[in-house]
Amino acid sequence: MQIMIITYFGEQFFKMGQGDMVLAFNPVNKTAKSDISAHFGADIAFVTTNYSLFNGVEQLSHGERMPFVINGPGDYEIKEVFIKGVMSNALISGENFINTIYSFTLDNIKVAFLGALSDSEISKEAQEIIDSPDILFIPIGGKNVSKEVSLLDAKSAAKLALLFEPKLIIPMSYNNDSLKMFLKEMGEEKAEVVDKLTLKLKDLDGKEGEVIILQAI
Repeated sequence: MQIMIITYFGEQFFKMGQGDMVLAFNPVNKTAKSDISAHFGADIAFVTTNYSLFNGVEQLSHGERMPFVINGPGDYEIKEVFIKGVMSNALISGENFINTIYSFTLDNIKVAFLGALSDSEISKEAQEIIDSPDILFIPIGGKNVSKEVSLLDAKSAAKLALLFEPKLIIPMSYNNDSLKMFLKEMGEEKAEVVDKLTLKLKDLDGKEGEVIILQAI
């Protein structure tokens, strides 16, 4: 059983490594108004929304390692990882965008990544693929984190997180206010804060809706 290491760079940009496999989620584009400039080689790049805060796949090539880019709904198999993407809604600058919710299993750990989700009313298909993940990545910042992007607010995010019954919850796109509100809604006054999340499958035993806060590096 290999160790999974998750690193957070800010916004919704994550790196997930396990053995020789590197996955990346919603890398920030160079054109975005952001201080995030992480650059590394990835095997698979997940893009939920075609917008500069989430589609910077040029940041994910290094040497001979170039990612297979997944940027929309569908069924995928890359390097023995089976991935399902389902359409949902994102709201950016008052316009509707497609947001893809991704679900996959890596070394028996089920992961759901909700991306730039703006609406807690999601399809039955989305609910079915997300159901009971080991790790749930969920936006919680509402309209307060980015001027352009409207995301789930803390209350809606907490309600959705409880519905899915994940073992671990990783908030993203947050500030101090939205994080405090989210923890309050989840019934947790404090949550574990880490620079990197390192875990094995056995570490998930007995976990029920535990919030882990990853600090952006």
